[in-house]
Amino acid sequence: MAMYKQRMAVSVLALFTLAACGTESGSGSGSGDGSGTVRTDLSLSGVHWSVSSLTVGGEKTTAPAGAHVSIDSAGKATGNLGCNRFTADVRTDGDKVTVGQGTTTGMACAKDVQEFENAMGKAFRGELKAAVAGRSEEKTLTLTTAQGDSIALTSEPSAPLTGTSWKVTGLVSGSAASSLPSGTENKAHFTFAKDGSVEGNLGCNSFHGKAAVSGSKLTFGPLASTRKMCAGPEMELERALLGVLEGTTTYEIDHRSLSIKAGSGKALDASAPAAKD
Repeated sequence: MAMYKQRMAVSVLALFTLAACGTESGSGSGSGDGSGTVRTDLSLSGVHWSVSSLTVGGEKTTAPAGAHVSIDSAGKATGNLGCNRFTADVRTDGDKVTVGQGTTTGMACAKDVQEFENAMGKAFRGELKAAVAGRSEEKTLTLTTAQGDSIALTSEPSAPLTGTSWKVTGLVSGSAASSLPSGTENKAHFTFAKDGSVEGNLGCNSFHGKAAVSGSKLTFGPLASTRKMCAGPEMELERALLGVLEGTTTYEIDHRSLSIKAGSGKALDASAPAAKD
């Protein structure tokens, strides 16, 4: 049964990929002026598509939080259906799509999420047709089966480094990732400004300082902070963050997730609020 569910998830996710790439290589005969008219001539690669809902047999189901798909220029799709991650290759013919080879993780999911993934696997097989509406970063993608079932997706912009309130969500030491010390969730955060400054909270004390951006590098100057004493877990988090936010570091943004890695191998993970928050 577990293997069957995995296959179902792979089929569904690969179909997402194919549909999107199908619009990218379409004939360009679709119409639209960007004001909401449906069209099939718009490239969908490089867009983070959040899965909004699935409609099967006229019944609409809201997708799990975090469900999404992204397509690169080589025709490789990656994403998440709210629990399991996936990758899939694609082959297209105009706005028609054919399922390519795909893989997915096999984690156990909450019952409602698993039911959604199973429904996706049953509903999306064979050929799909893709249609896009909207403009710029406010686009919607609809994938429709020959039976009239459909999946709705919405484009979501990536978070910029500057001006975003980044919430610390995890710590990394070498190749080992760990969650935050118990009781410190949602306490550490920081914001980079366009003038090269940074400010925020380390889990206990607030801080400010300089952070120069150059390509994928962030160079921190000495940070000034308040001097409160807090509970053990908060001070533990603060010491860990100070071990990352010093000197020259590298950073990477993946949609609305940020990782910062120091030369010592210590790193942190942070997230931005959802675009609609």
